[in-house]
Amino acid sequence: MSHCRRYQPDPASRRDFLARTGCGFGLTALASLAQQAAYGASPVDDGSLLPREPHFPPLATRVIFLYIDGGPSAMDLFDPKPLLAKEHGQPIKMKVQPTQFDNVGTVLKSPWEFHNHGESGLPLSTLIPHIAKQADDLCIVRSMTSEFSEHTNANYFLHTGHGLQGRPSMGSWASFGLGTECRNLPGFIVLNGGLIPPGGLDCFHNGFLPATHQGSVFKPGKTPVADLDRTELTDSAQQRKLALLRDLDRQVIEQAGRQDSLESAIANYELAFRMQTAVPELTDINSETKATQELYGLFSEYEPTQIYGRNCLIARRLIERGVRFIELTCPGVGTDRWDQHSGLKEGHERNCRAVDQPIGALLADLKSRGLLDDTLVVFAGEFGRTPMAQGSDGRDHNPFGFSVWLAGGGVRGGMTYGATDEYGYHAIENKLEMHDLHATILHLLGIDHTRLTVRFGGRDMRLTDVFGHVVKDIIRA
Repeated sequence: MSHCRRYQPDPASRRDFLARTGCGFGLTALASLAQQAAYGASPVDDGSLLPREPHFPPLATRVIFLYIDGGPSAMDLFDPKPLLAKEHGQPIKMKVQPTQFDNVGTVLKSPWEFHNHGESGLPLSTLIPHIAKQADDLCIVRSMTSEFSEHTNANYFLHTGHGLQGRPSMGSWASFGLGTECRNLPGFIVLNGGLIPPGGLDCFHNGFLPATHQGSVFKPGKTPVADLDRTELTDSAQQRKLALLRDLDRQVIEQAGRQDSLESAIANYELAFRMQTAVPELTDINSETKATQELYGLFSEYEPTQIYGRNCLIARRLIERGVRFIELTCPGVGTDRWDQHSGLKEGHERNCRAVDQPIGALLADLKSRGLLDDTLVVFAGEFGRTPMAQGSDGRDHNPFGFSVWLAGGGVRGGMTYGATDEYGYHAIENKLEMHDLHATILHLLGIDHTRLTVRFGGRDMRLTDVFGHVVKDIIRA
């Protein structure tokens, strides 16, 4: 059968053209771009780590998220409630919601006193003397709420704005929206103190965002990143191996088209190569003065303080290198995280001993170096604790009203926002949802949370879903 003489083949695509001119300038251009990995990608490429312009001038350029695992007790740390002491041991005189374990005891007073601190006179517990020294930089939100009273779902909600796994973490959203100013380290880093939250690594996942934006977990110890040590005998051997991998991966992309998993793998090969030099230098804290190491508690007799102090110091070093979002998880202290269903006094004292000095040092160090002004520090757990005892000396989960705090990065210091009732049970003034916290964090970074969207599953998705408002009252004018 003869073909129509008027048939004309489709013009070659750019991919075909480059494939057919592989010995010419096409391959040269591709090789040059491949050397730059994700950092050399187009600014409109969703997988790029190239710095991007925010929607409006930011007050903060990076975030340190101090994740307090298990649910710290606000009425024992940040939200004094004299009524608890007055009615200690009595049945609570208000309607009680079902708790996680449905074990509701009598009113339990705080074992610790509160004192006013700083020029602002902010009342803080004797549990946190080092954080208290930074009172004038703290904005304590006393009216936070969550939709979940179980750790795993509440952790997903805190980290991703959704109670089920599979959504991108807020660190991934920050990396996706702004890229990173650091070419040799990931844009979103998790400094693991020893405890991964209930919910697992999905708390730091990229979800439906490109895989280049997932959280990179740095473990404690001498080898923070697995498989980063070079196995090749020489630099040239490693370079040849990487070149071969680039060529093989590029051939697959040319044949199969763009695929996030493959392109992210290519980017990660290149980033890992640069991290082989950057990570050892980052984690070599011997370059810090002895006074700085003492400030962070690195010589403490209490090992959890050493672990958390080291991570707080590394967090400061990371923001100095331009990393966008750093999250710290808690060290183990021999109790069940901050989740004191029993043994409240011992458990919270151990946990505070681990984190108080390092956090106080971090805030002071950032401020002394002029870094706190544009670094947002966030201290938050997934929910709070009840004012009633569980058993005789514990507190159950409470998502109805709890405290978080923010410092630096455009936030007004030396203030409280919102309030709980006289027991510290329910938020009753300026009640905030987790979406509001996320919207405010993004706003401080210069991002309109309603505009940071990705089309997925037939709709535009965002960190705040269809909710959230910016809490302008806590933002510095």
